[in-house]
Amino acid sequence: MQNSTKNLRVLMEMRPALDGFYGIPQETRLLYGVLSTLPELELSGLLQMSKRSVRGGVYGNAALSEAERVHRFARVVVSLKGSSALDWKGDVIEWLDDLWQTWRLRYAAWTGLGQIPLGHFETRYFRDFIWQELYGRSLPAADREQVLLGDYRVCGYPWRRMHLVGIERAQVLSHSRYPVLDTRGLDVFVAQTPFPGRVSRGTALVVHYHDAIPVLMPHTISDRAFHQASHFQAMAANVRSGARFVCVSEATRRDLLSLFPEAEPLAHTIHNMLPTHYYPAEPAPERVADIVRRHLHGEFEGKIRGKAKLKVFRLARAFGSEEEKTAFYARALGPDSRFVLMVSTIEPRKNHARLVEAWEALRGAADPDLKLVLVGHIGWDYQTALEGFLPWIEQGSLFLLHGVPADALRLLYRQAVVTVCPSVGEGFDFSGAEAMRCGGVVAASDIPVHREVYGDAACYFDPYDTASVVETLRQIIYSPDAESLQARLRAEGAEQSARYLPERILPQWEAFLRSLNG
Repeated sequence: MQNSTKNLRVLMEMRPALDGFYGIPQETRLLYGVLSTLPELELSGLLQMSKRSVRGGVYGNAALSEAERVHRFARVVVSLKGSSALDWKGDVIEWLDDLWQTWRLRYAAWTGLGQIPLGHFETRYFRDFIWQELYGRSLPAADREQVLLGDYRVCGYPWRRMHLVGIERAQVLSHSRYPVLDTRGLDVFVAQTPFPGRVSRGTALVVHYHDAIPVLMPHTISDRAFHQASHFQAMAANVRSGARFVCVSEATRRDLLSLFPEAEPLAHTIHNMLPTHYYPAEPAPERVADIVRRHLHGEFEGKIRGKAKLKVFRLARAFGSEEEKTAFYARALGPDSRFVLMVSTIEPRKNHARLVEAWEALRGAADPDLKLVLVGHIGWDYQTALEGFLPWIEQGSLFLLHGVPADALRLLYRQAVVTVCPSVGEGFDFSGAEAMRCGGVVAASDIPVHREVYGDAACYFDPYDTASVVETLRQIIYSPDAESLQARLRAEGAEQSARYLPERILPQWEAFLRSLNG
């Protein structure tokens, strides 16, 4: 490592920030944002795509005019946004280049020889692109100038292709091995998931580890064969290479050590941080109807399990006229309406079906006017969940939203009678902590990570027992002491969620990174 009097040169993987909004993509943006404020860090980001090659970038010390340099940087932008080929001839050239990349990766993985070169990309010409694509969805505009100070490295080889060569090797030999990234001159490389590569001598590999769900709950993930194998094989290789792991919860750390106990001295826990968008909000019930109406899902064309054809799911109620629509939402979600909120991607481990069953039971037994608002994108294995939603959507009692901006979501968290987090498996689970930060009330599944992250600021239920969910929600909403219980949960939620504010988490990262600078 470098001399402790010099700045620490840190490269951080930014690929997840290009792939989504919440979860790991959000945490990637937040972490880069706070680390960029540390004066002793020289921070840069790694640009790489999951499935496509990144073209362009400046490699080596070639003598180029400024115009040629900008042209090569612009090619990076073009390839990150889509195909960079101009016509069929360009498609053929790119196909041949991809084939060459694959064989070069195989050679490097099998023989241990050679390194993957990293190109350079300068921010100054492409400030709008970097802000909009990498940071704008999670960071406030006040952070813009700070995060645009750093430049970037470019890995032209797709992340998935790097995984595949390691998996191929593991299928033939006893264990996986991956190519080496040319990280010479860098002190630390921070990867956002188990990384399918090694680093140059003198660079410390740090894996920001979010969860072991692809290994421990593979039945709940998408593209199961690839994600299970890629996660396990890369994680095993990272452990063998002596990588440090920064786990987002102690529960996640325990899962890691249950698989690789030898990683114990190199595994640390630093919780995720909450975006500054979320803070205590005053009730504004008059805004709920408009927020719901503006962010409803429309039609969704999805797969039918076991069949090649697609089915169109109509995820918003149909109306005969605009006047009828306006009158309905004003009535259904007016200032006196009550709704239960869940914020999560539609996927199996999030347990939407259990919540819907409990909500149906509550409506039947106690409150036929209780609404259910679900916020989240459509993920995978969604057919059963969506088909369960459809009758209630058409009746006008269930509302499925997406693309809800932070200021609107902040209000929904505050206005909901309760935000429910019913997942059967998590690494951290942002939604409950975000709801607490906004002054909301939280009920959560009784799993270790929820107990750790939410503490006494939530009421818990058995995620496999509908009756348990019903009873917990009944106590929060309808019991004689519901008002005092809600007040206690709001007060404790404000204190608990404050643990995950950036100003609490950044010093932990700073101390950890300093420990690498010995």
